[in-house]
Amino acid sequence: MTARLYRLIHQLADGRFHSGEALGKAMGVSRAAVWKMLPKLEALGLEVYAVSGKGYRLARSFEPLEREHILGRLDSESRALVAELITLYQTDSTNQQLLEAARTGLPSGSVCVAEFQTGGRGRRGRQWLSPYGSNVYLSLLWRFQQGTAHLGGLSLAVAVALMRMLLELGVEGAGIKWPNDILLEGRKLAGVLIDVVGENSGPCYAVIGVGLNYRMPDEAGEQIDQPWTDLWQQGVRTGRNQLVGRLLHHLVKVVKEYQAGGLEAFRGEWSHYDITRDHEVTIHHGHGLIHGIARGVDQQGLLLLEQPEGVHRYAAGEVSLEKGMK
Repeated sequence: MTARLYRLIHQLADGRFHSGEALGKAMGVSRAAVWKMLPKLEALGLEVYAVSGKGYRLARSFEPLEREHILGRLDSESRALVAELITLYQTDSTNQQLLEAARTGLPSGSVCVAEFQTGGRGRRGRQWLSPYGSNVYLSLLWRFQQGTAHLGGLSLAVAVALMRMLLELGVEGAGIKWPNDILLEGRKLAGVLIDVVGENSGPCYAVIGVGLNYRMPDEAGEQIDQPWTDLWQQGVRTGRNQLVGRLLHHLVKVVKEYQAGGLEAFRGEWSHYDITRDHEVTIHHGHGLIHGIARGVDQQGLLLLEQPEGVHRYAAGEVSLEKGMK
């Protein structure tokens, strides 16, 4: 995306009408140049209204991400844990951005947020739809000395950070579906994807990706293949910069604590939000479907599944409740 196109989006972000002449003057281009850029906004999923005598406006306003506004929502402790904050207009995925930068020495505590992702990823290879300026796409790079074997429960701890932020916002009734999906009223609100690189018992790093639905456009929502919700539907009107800042505040504190003590510091809290415990569930596993009763997680974050022959532990798989919740 060109800087000029982003300036146009920024001018229109307030949702008000702007004449082609005023937009051109603000950007240092002609009215014709502005007109030619409008189809590119449509390609990003930004619907533009054009009304003769009034000009152009977006179908709905949004709050552009601003680095200093985000950092301003951190307290002194969490701010000290953020080494760098990268804000992007567009990227393939924030996780991929940090994975590539980590190879060249990007410091632990570096964060990337983006307005738009062309290749956002969910669990099990799913696409994470990432319409422009609508939701939160955030990744955090963290370096560990304990090795990848220490990180088995990290995604559960990250889910706890999300729950803490939601409770701070006044969102009630949300819960965690093992290992880290955040559901509200049986619909997905947020997800976590962690990429780990390094040695099993030596230095490694994790890129922790969080996708949080804030205000999903209807057109994008129609493409999602599972029940979903967003904060806007729940009456949350917190600005996106404040939202990202508070998410980051809780996230870096949780990851720092996990680095020191592992999952045990969060297992009780995670269990409090566990929506599958003592329910019949199905695990969509690489070897097929596995049925049983969920009995929480062990010290490593493995799912405990009670089956006729006893309790078994599972490290991976997609869990769904027998009554149809996914």
